[in-house]
Amino acid sequence: MFITRHSLLENTVTDEDAEFRRAMSGAKPLKRSERAPHAKPKPRAKARFARADERAVLAESLEDDLDVIEQDSGGALRFQRQHVGRRTMRKLARGGYSVQDEIDLHGMTLAEAKPRLADFIDYSATQGKLCVRVMHGKGLGSGERGPVLKNAVNRWLRNWDSVLAFVSTRQVDGGTGAIYVLLQQN
Repeated sequence: MFITRHSLLENTVTDEDAEFRRAMSGAKPLKRSERAPHAKPKPRAKARFARADERAVLAESLEDDLDVIEQDSGGALRFQRQHVGRRTMRKLARGGYSVQDEIDLHGMTLAEAKPRLADFIDYSATQGKLCVRVMHGKGLGSGERGPVLKNAVNRWLRNWDSVLAFVSTRQVDGGTGAIYVLLQQN
């Protein structure tokens, strides 16, 4: 008599079936009311915004005041002229340009800071400096007003032609309390 692999599997299954039946011999089926409810399948995820909603959100964001946008965005500043490329911005954000000069505006009033910053930017550009650092602070001492000097520096630099781009610095260079400024040489 030959024992085949198939017959061994049948015996194993039969032994397991018999053991299961012995273990369940005293079990009684649950009443329908005692059974766990069947979980309904979750509905498929739907897109949160239709195209019209996305356009409305974009239009609304473009209408917001710059100060409100910066306070809501976590404090990182970023600006570039149209002709400044992504690679240049990536290099600037990573601290890839050597900082050739810096100015610290901490503790200054707006009236003190604007002319000093303007002179610094003009002088640096005429000296042929490509990248400078401006330390404006995070505005932690401004209380509920938020970062007053930081937001003012953001507005001023955007309006000066010699400024090609700027971005908040790496954490080791001041994080969101300072910016790298890329200058156009005069």
